[in-house]
Amino acid sequence: MKKIKRGYKLIGDGKPCFIIAEAGVNHNGDIAIAKKLIDAAKDAGADAIKFQTFITENLVTSKGKKASYQHRSKEKTQYAMLKKLELNFDDFHTLKKYCDKKNIEFISTPYDTQSVNFLDNIEVFRFKISSADIVNKPLIESVAKTKKQVILSTGMATLGEIERTLKVITDLGNFDIVLLHCTTSYPAPYNQVNLKVMETLKNAFDLPIGYSDHTLGIEIPIMAASCGAKVIEKHLTLDSSMEGPDHFASLEPQQYKDMVISIRHIEKAFGEKRKEITENEKQNIFYMRRSMHASKGIKKGSSIKQEHIKLVRPFDGIEPWSLDNILGKKVKVEIKKDDPIKWKDLL
Repeated sequence: MKKIKRGYKLIGDGKPCFIIAEAGVNHNGDIAIAKKLIDAAKDAGADAIKFQTFITENLVTSKGKKASYQHRSKEKTQYAMLKKLELNFDDFHTLKKYCDKKNIEFISTPYDTQSVNFLDNIEVFRFKISSADIVNKPLIESVAKTKKQVILSTGMATLGEIERTLKVITDLGNFDIVLLHCTTSYPAPYNQVNLKVMETLKNAFDLPIGYSDHTLGIEIPIMAASCGAKVIEKHLTLDSSMEGPDHFASLEPQQYKDMVISIRHIEKAFGEKRKEITENEKQNIFYMRRSMHASKGIKKGSSIKQEHIKLVRPFDGIEPWSLDNILGKKVKVEIKKDDPIKWKDLL
């Protein structure tokens, strides 16, 4: 069997939620900031950090307009904005090595086939396809041919578009696919998140399902994890007030750490389907449950009456469930007030 490379983490049923810190372009084109984002993601407890690998000329025309949320950047065109945020292949090779050193998985979303080939050559473990490229058949085919895991984001897509994309990937012999529900809006309004779509995707395609979040705050990704998301992707920034298109809708390091901790707590709370008394509960039974105690002294040979009994803690006498069964029974020994009434003391 092929040895799993260090850092590779499986995604699916029975596995911990895979948390991806989406650095995206929050490095602002500065590799030093990118390294600080890697440090922050590792410290927060994320499983992976994800960047975006693109060649601006292959992504947008020179006059391409910015989306409304991108107007937080000063550049006049989307081309100028992205060109400022672009890192070269050597930069990403350096960041991959830095991630290996820090023991956090490096992922990057490729936006062209040249970037796919580069990322494959530096041995990424999986590929992320952005929501915007679910209609980009040539890119999807190039990713699928690597035979590495495909994480497919489904924002802005219909079920039909998702289905045809999955067919392209599987027709090329790649069946290792994770679908991410996503609302492609920055920030995404709460009333448009529609987390129930995760269930729809699961029922429609029977694949591991996750959630790529663009809401403000940490509540929605935590809720998605509680709904069974196998992957959580959330933007990370060093400072949400920095200039750039995505910082304002990203979590700062302490917020990110809080989110990760909450998700890990949720995973522990899921537990098992089997209903059983836990070890801690067993320890508390004696102190918390009531049992039968003498409300006043009961003389040897007396018949037990209702007035002799009070149902109080601790659980060292007969359980209240058996109350009807002991009325009228005689006691073999004297029972003092507040003493437990036990079967061994009854005739």
